[in-house]
Amino acid sequence: MTKLPEHRPESPPSEPSTTPRIADHWPILAGIAAAALIGLDMSEGIDAAPALAASALVYFGAAALRKPSTVWPLFFGSVVVIFATELLGGGDVDPTWVILALAVPFLAHGLLQGRRSPDTPPPYGGWPYHLIAMAAFGAAAAIALGVTETVGAYFVAGGLLAHAAWDAYHYRIDKVVTRSLAEFCLVLDTIVAAVIVIVTVTD
Repeated sequence: MTKLPEHRPESPPSEPSTTPRIADHWPILAGIAAAALIGLDMSEGIDAAPALAASALVYFGAAALRKPSTVWPLFFGSVVVIFATELLGGGDVDPTWVILALAVPFLAHGLLQGRRSPDTPPPYGGWPYHLIAMAAFGAAAAIALGVTETVGAYFVAGGLLAHAAWDAYHYRIDKVVTRSLAEFCLVLDTIVAAVIVIVTVTD
């Protein structure tokens, strides 16, 4: 008598792992690395004023252009501007002023786009909020350059922490800027702010 093969129930298909991989959060590692580079080059807390201005400009520029995909080019462009100003200016021109000046053409473009399409749906219908944010963060960076180094350092640190909250908000809503940039900036702003406080307190 032929023995029939035993029927074995098929094993259920394996479910994809829900554990986040490190590669899924590369902006965190990039933010830590960027903060380390800034921290190593920081002799005074006020040295990070250009970083605060650049953080504001990247968001402001993306909101004005209405293209979240522009945030990374804007970020790298601001880095180039900062280094070029330090290299070519010979220390006579603070990169913060150059970054803030670059906000003017974005302001003009954003206002023009707003007049052309005043009923633009979110996220760009909130253009006035980005204008206010640019003014607030830009003012903090500018004021930091006009006061004592200690007070200026705390202005920059406070501005970066406030911008970190702005990063977290935009990471949650996933609008205006890409999530990768928001996550990167959240880590960068928080760590640099902490480094500024440590450097200022221990100076």
